[in-house]
Amino acid sequence: SFLRPVQFGDSAKLKVGQSVYAIGNPFGLDHTLTRGIISGLTRDMQSPETGRFITDIIQTDAAINPGNSGGPLLDSEGKVIGVNTALLSPSGAFAGVGFALPIDLVRSVVSQLLEGGKVQRAVLGAVLAPDRTARMLGIDAGLLVLQVVPGSPAAKAGIRPTVRDEFGRPVLGDIILGVNSKAVTQSSDFYRVVNKLGVGDEVDLEVLRKNSREMIPLTLASSKAIEDQINEARMLLLRRENMELEIEVPDMEG
Repeated sequence: SFLRPVQFGDSAKLKVGQSVYAIGNPFGLDHTLTRGIISGLTRDMQSPETGRFITDIIQTDAAINPGNSGGPLLDSEGKVIGVNTALLSPSGAFAGVGFALPIDLVRSVVSQLLEGGKVQRAVLGAVLAPDRTARMLGIDAGLLVLQVVPGSPAAKAGIRPTVRDEFGRPVLGDIILGVNSKAVTQSSDFYRVVNKLGVGDEVDLEVLRKNSREMIPLTLASSKAIEDQINEARMLLLRRENMELEIEVPDMEG
C-alpha cells in the first residue's frame, strides 16, 4: 500500500519562525495545501460553550479558512504538530492569523477517547467570574468565585462563592490568587496549570478571603461527574448577568 501513517511531532519543541504546512478543504476545495510559519506560541483561546480556556495554542500565517478545521498542521519534516482549528478575521476569510491545537494536547484527548470513549476534564466545580467582570469590580489580579457547585471539590474544600447579605447587597466570594505555587492573574494563568492536571490530582489554591490569604488543598474531579450541577450553575449565572453589582472589594494586598 502507498498509504503510510503520519508521524507525530513534539509541540513543546516548536519555535516561532519555523515553516509549517496546513492541509484541509477550504470552501470545499479538497486536498489543499498552504504554507507559512509559526507566528506565535502559547496563545490562549476561550471555548464559547464552556468558557474554559484552551492554552498553548499555535498561531500561524499559513492560510486557514472555513473547511480547514480538523486538518493537520505539519512541520517541514511532514510530522503532525497541530490540528487546524480557528482563524481570526473580521470578514470570516483568512486575514493572516490562524490557530491550531498543539499535537501534545490532541494526543492526550485521543488517548482518553480510545480508552473510555469520552474526555474527562479535571475541574474544581466552581463558576469563576470573567476577567473583564473582575476588573470592572476593581479586582486587579486573581479569579473571583461566583458560584460553587454542590458536592464538587470546591464545595467540599469550603471555597466560598459570591452571595448576597440579608439586605440584598452582594458579598464577594473567595478570590483565587494562585494554584500550586503559580500566581494567577487572569483566567488563562489558572487554566494553563489545571489543563495539565488529571482527575484525582491534588492542587493547592491560594485564595484571598476578605482581608486574609489562605491555602486550601483540594482534589480535582471529573467534569462528567458533576456536569448537570455545573450546567445548572451556569444557567443561574446567566439569569443574574443583568443585575447591577455595587461591591466593596477587599484589599488585594491581604
